Amino acid sequence: MNVVTDTESKETSATHGAYLKLRDLILTGELPPGEKLKIEQLRKLLQTGASPVREALSLLTSDMLVERIDQRGFRAAPVGKANFEEILMLRCTLEEAALRASIQNADAAWEDQLVLRHHHMKRANARKSTDFEDAHKAFHMALLDNARLPMLTRYCSQLYDLNIRYRYLAAGGPSYQKRDIAAEHQSILDAALDRDADAATAHLIEHYQRTGEYLSSLMKA
Repeated sequence: MNVVTDTESKETSATHGAYLKLRDLILTGELPPGEKLKIEQLRKLLQTGASPVREALSLLTSDMLVERIDQRGFRAAPVGKANFEEILMLRCTLEEAALRASIQNADAAWEDQLVLRHHHMKRANARKSTDFEDAHKAFHMALLDNARLPMLTRYCSQLYDLNIRYRYLAAGGPSYQKRDIAAEHQSILDAALDRDADAATAHLIEHYQRTGEYLSSLMKA
């Protein structure tokens, strides 16, 4: 029987905290793509030890948000047009399959969860809450969770995170701001609740491709 010591528990907690904070800084662009991630600087920034930072960076490497530099250090994963277009293609393909499976398995409990997640997302957006991003992801993942395909939904979750940095790039542009994102989400929800897989997936893919077209026009090859 393994006994977890207080020290081990604290180290695990410190690593998890460092992971969450660094992940957020990378996703929002506060740690810019391609920036070298120095252990000592990050340790001071996060006010934690070097070991939790190093372990957190290793975890983020598995998430494809951080890259090792010739085993001598780390950097925030770079962004680029080809990378974004691959992410977009995979999201559209995998999420269509997951959403169709979710709708095929549709029941009252799933529909209630969808409505609840959509409501939380709308409230967070109306309040300009810092929790909006979490609520937004929770809604999108709720659409897929009823697929009952855990590997597929895990990949979809990872692709969502990889896409966030690109969405932050688009959010400041005037063309992006003219979109009625709330109406796009409502269309996806309504079709899912109607159990219309063709309409729901069409609305979802159009939702992603609108962002994709705008972002691709901003980026160099």
